[in-house]
Amino acid sequence: MLAPKKAKYRKWHSGRLGERRLNSPDTRGVTVAFGSYGLKALSQARVTSNQIEAARRALSRASGKGAKIWTRIFPDRPFTRKAAEVGMGSGKGDVAGYVFDVKPGRVIFEIDGAVESVAREALRKAGTKLPLTVRVVARQ
Repeated sequence: MLAPKKAKYRKWHSGRLGERRLNSPDTRGVTVAFGSYGLKALSQARVTSNQIEAARRALSRASGKGAKIWTRIFPDRPFTRKAAEVGMGSGKGDVAGYVFDVKPGRVIFEIDGAVESVAREALRKAGTKLPLTVRVVARQ
C-alpha cells in the first residue's frame, strides 16, 4: 500500500468540493511521457492507495513479464475517519489512509514493451479497479 514516508502535516483540511474546481481539466501530467500507452482519467475522483495498488496488480498480471509499467500518481493526501458509533464532536478522527485527487485529463498509468492489443486490454482491466471513467490513449 502506498503512503508517504514523512508528512509536514499529519491531518489535512477536508477541502472544498466545488463543482467548477472538480470538473476543470488537469494541467499537469496530461500526456503519455514514459511509455507507449496510457490510462487517462475522464472524470474526477479521489483514488485511494488500495485502489491504485489493485489497478497496478491487475495491470502487471495482464501485461506479462516483458512490459514496463509507470504509476504517474502518488497518494499523499491523508483522510481521516472516526471510529464506529462515536458521537459528534471531540475532535477530528484518526488518519485512515491516503488518497490522490484525480482530475479529468490526468494520465494515471503508462505501459511500454507490450503488444498493442495486450497493452490496451491490460490497461482496460486496470481501469475497472478505479472509481472513475478512463480511456486508453496512445503516445502521439
